[in-house]
Amino acid sequence: MAAILLQTADWLFVVDNMGLLLGGTAVTVALTVASILLGFAIGFPAGAIEVYGSDRARRLVEQVGVVLRGTPLLVIIMILYFGLSISSSAFVTATIALGLRSAAYQSQIFRGALQSVDDGQLEAARAVAMSRFEAIRHVVVPQALRRSVPGFQNEFTIVLKDTSIAIVIGIGELLTTGQNLYEGGQSTAALEIFLAVSLVYFVLTFATNRSLDKLSDYYAVPEGTT
Repeated sequence: MAAILLQTADWLFVVDNMGLLLGGTAVTVALTVASILLGFAIGFPAGAIEVYGSDRARRLVEQVGVVLRGTPLLVIIMILYFGLSISSSAFVTATIALGLRSAAYQSQIFRGALQSVDDGQLEAARAVAMSRFEAIRHVVVPQALRRSVPGFQNEFTIVLKDTSIAIVIGIGELLTTGQNLYEGGQSTAALEIFLAVSLVYFVLTFATNRSLDKLSDYYAVPEGTT
């Protein structure tokens, strides 16, 4: 009976502090969105350069991408925050670190999507007096963006979960909030707190995946289109 009462009290502690956990959730969502947008802003042009850029530009982008993808995110965050001190804001630093890492992966998603569009469409666009840039912009890119949604969906989920690594520079995101509640010594509800945190992550990833599934279905390239 005592064990049951203790567990009930622990869950009540979690419920009583749900406001703090939701505040940490808001930080996690904001960090995820900001990082994904930064990754897109860098990753899409990088992917396009790998497909259509000059040899020199292509090699440079590929080398930078290899370094970013091969370096642990924890190391990138610590270098930017403690080594280079690019910003006094931990949130800004984490956004840049997550965004650069995401850009390295998004560039490969978009590179593959661009290459998946048949070259004949580019040639057909050129045949009707479009410039090469116009053909890429108006014919290739819209199809590539549609085809990149499944890969982008996976990347969004990864970035969402990777925000927890920002705990090393003290950002009050979801995992940090949960850990602070436990380490504050107010309760022994370690298991309950982290189960609640895991549930929130699951809800966020599930909702994101379902939304992007619908987006992917809506914008899917029709069967037989190449």
